[in-house]
Amino acid sequence: MANSAGSKKRARQAVKRNKHNSQIRAKVRTFVKKVVAAIASGDKKEATGDFIKMQKNIDQAVSKGLMHRNQAARKKSRLSSQIKVL
Repeated sequence: MANSAGSKKRARQAVKRNKHNSQIRAKVRTFVKKVVAAIASGDKKEATGDFIKMQKNIDQAVSKGLMHRNQAARKKSRLSSQIKVL
């Protein structure tokens, strides 16, 4: 348990930051699932629209350090190629 005032504050900040980061990661996962569902249903127009929104959220997660840029690029590339096949 934290003893000094500074360590107590850092513990509070860590909890707050963890909650915020978890929300952003959950939002990214939700948008990825929307794109995957649209691809599975075969709706290219919906998949493309959802993909654009998903890209924005993934790029924001990368800029905040919640996702590695290579992982984000890989995810976007794979989903983009699946949309092109439709």
